Amino acid sequence: MNTIWSFMKRNYKIILLILGVSTLLWSFIPKEPKENPEKDQLLLEMITYLLEKGHYDPVKIDDAFSKEVYKEYIKSLDPTKRFFTQADIDEFAKYELLIDDMIALKDLSFFNLTHDRIVQRMKDAQGIYKDVLSKPFNLYTNETFDADYDKQAFSADEEALKKRWEKQLKLSVLSTISDKIKLQDGEEVATDEFEDEANEDSYAPVKKKKEAAPVEKKSFEELEVEAREATLKSLNEYFGFIDDLQRQDWFTIYINSIVERFDPHSSYLAPEDKEKFDASMSGTIEGIGAKLQKKNDVTEISELIPGGPAWRGKELEAGDIILKVAQGNEEAVDVVGMRLEDVVKKIKGRKGSEVRLTVKKVDGTVVIISIIREIVELEETYAKSSIIVHGNQTYGLIQLPKFYINFENKDNRDAFKDVAKEVERLKEQQVSGIIMDLRNNGGGSLQTVVDMAGLFIEQGPIVQVKSSKGKKDVLFDRDAKVQWDGPLVVMVNNFSASASEIFAAAIQDYKRGIIIGSKHTYGKGTVQNIISLTDLLKAQQPYGDLGALKLTLQKFYRINGGSTQREGVLSDVVLPDRFSYIDMGERDIPNAMPWDKIDRANYTPLKNDFQPAISNSKKRIATNQQFKLITENAQWINERKDEKVFSLNYDKYKLKQEQVEEKAKKFKAISKYNNHLTFNSLPYELEKFKNDTILENKRNRWHETLASDVYVEEAVNILKDIHKGPRTTTGELTVKKNKLAEKH
Repeated sequence: MNTIWSFMKRNYKIILLILGVSTLLWSFIPKEPKENPEKDQLLLEMITYLLEKGHYDPVKIDDAFSKEVYKEYIKSLDPTKRFFTQADIDEFAKYELLIDDMIALKDLSFFNLTHDRIVQRMKDAQGIYKDVLSKPFNLYTNETFDADYDKQAFSADEEALKKRWEKQLKLSVLSTISDKIKLQDGEEVATDEFEDEANEDSYAPVKKKKEAAPVEKKSFEELEVEAREATLKSLNEYFGFIDDLQRQDWFTIYINSIVERFDPHSSYLAPEDKEKFDASMSGTIEGIGAKLQKKNDVTEISELIPGGPAWRGKELEAGDIILKVAQGNEEAVDVVGMRLEDVVKKIKGRKGSEVRLTVKKVDGTVVIISIIREIVELEETYAKSSIIVHGNQTYGLIQLPKFYINFENKDNRDAFKDVAKEVERLKEQQVSGIIMDLRNNGGGSLQTVVDMAGLFIEQGPIVQVKSSKGKKDVLFDRDAKVQWDGPLVVMVNNFSASASEIFAAAIQDYKRGIIIGSKHTYGKGTVQNIISLTDLLKAQQPYGDLGALKLTLQKFYRINGGSTQREGVLSDVVLPDRFSYIDMGERDIPNAMPWDKIDRANYTPLKNDFQPAISNSKKRIATNQQFKLITENAQWINERKDEKVFSLNYDKYKLKQEQVEEKAKKFKAISKYNNHLTFNSLPYELEKFKNDTILENKRNRWHETLASDVYVEEAVNILKDIHKGPRTTTGELTVKKNKLAEKH
């Protein structure tokens, strides 16, 4: 949900003020390299200065601010209240109203205290869970576990804390036993267990479903032992990750507890987070093109990215274990036992540079593999399209996960150029209408969305942007060309945010197409800029990369004058979904910025009359059995969302689970729906499949998902109605304007 755009020319005063901080802060930099505390003080000073001087709507750093920072920071450290005791909290509480003063004084004593304490308490916790899981549980006592952590008090003492751990571990064991018994009985198990993987260059988490292996019949006692062992293994892996955290990781949590009090979208990005953010925005990484995962003390190749140098070299394989990493001809460094993030840092690097990996192959042999790093494209980030066959008509669907762009190299791929290509390819297939699928699209580049909206409308205003000083800018599409003037439907949901909302709002305000989906989109109407803290300090400093601050500088508004902040974009056709009865989005975040409005921009809507198509859609939805089932499921989810107390008696737990699963059986039909539409890849992709079976498999899986999607089915029905009904296309409007000009 990060909308980034550079307003260097329009907002020169803000930029000059921010750049001026480099001179101001030079006096705070020690002349000789120091330990991390001095670096932390520098970061704290820089970030709070930028927040107070550059934020769109800076909050006052006072006792009330301090109280909120304290609450969120403690919650970030111990959200489930299984580490700190009340004695710890009592000790911390004396700082509750002092954080504002400590910020001004660059005093880190509160952070130092909490950092040392959480590290110690986590070590203590490892002793607790290992001791508890070393003995069998009595799973027939009449106990309950309350998972409503926000309403719970911290444990009174260490004995009470251990009791809380016992209950939580008992619940975990009960759940595992229940799943194992179902597997023994041949039942399908719905699991939320995943294996964590990391991208070799950005190490962004990737979720991969675990495969449930068939199990033999075992006694309840044997299953209880296995469940404790599985819980122990899971916790050992979790705390292995925790043990890898360094002081700077914890300090990032503290800094963000301060930054995020200004608004939910301002945040401090540590150097590694900045790299991941850049990779996410551009859809490219520089490296070998592999995904890694940590297994015990070793790093394993889990997947090769198609088209990347490792994939093309055909020497590195999934399952290979990395033992050493060398930069070109330099001496190899042993990476066994090293943090996954540190292994990633050593493997990634500049395009054209060499990395040598010493790997242990699946067959046990050890080999050295040389790979030349390249720019690797993350295919799943990019726009993709499909042809939809419905009767004797064909339609096109373009799915866009993010409004991506590479700010450092504008010649690289970006969402605007890619969507323009997909539109042209769909036109070549003579589609009768296009669906823009922006579901779950969290945003991206503001300039990219302005350009993209121009593919579907004539030149004109797309979005308005206002700075904290009240200065308003209108961002225009200045290209009179309309690449697609046929029927258009835009699909959104609760998680369509920022740039997605700008696009949907522009299409809606121009009456260019119909917006369908959740009742409203996410509601993020703010603009952030990424400020490199390292670049601000013009002279050399001893700390290396300081990371960046993502800072809210502006708000954007629809061309009709209304803000999308908090309110989002309301769909023309509301489609039932799982979250229909649950409030979600910006409006539910306490410190989110308010909704407001400004003057309307000068624009002329088209004369399209979409009411017949909208009316027909609402009638279909009201009688559609799949939508009725989804609505019922949403109501059930709403009823169960506050169920947070679980029985730790196996018989009672089992009975409750059986009741839930019996009810849930009814809703399994939702995922097995068949919309009877046919989805085909475009000709250019069919050519790629000849040499890339991985891409072919990915597209086949995507098409299978689309074939069970009732929302896509309704989008096609709406396109069909628009095609039949009266409408004024942008192309027709241009012809009328030209004829009118000729008369005069």
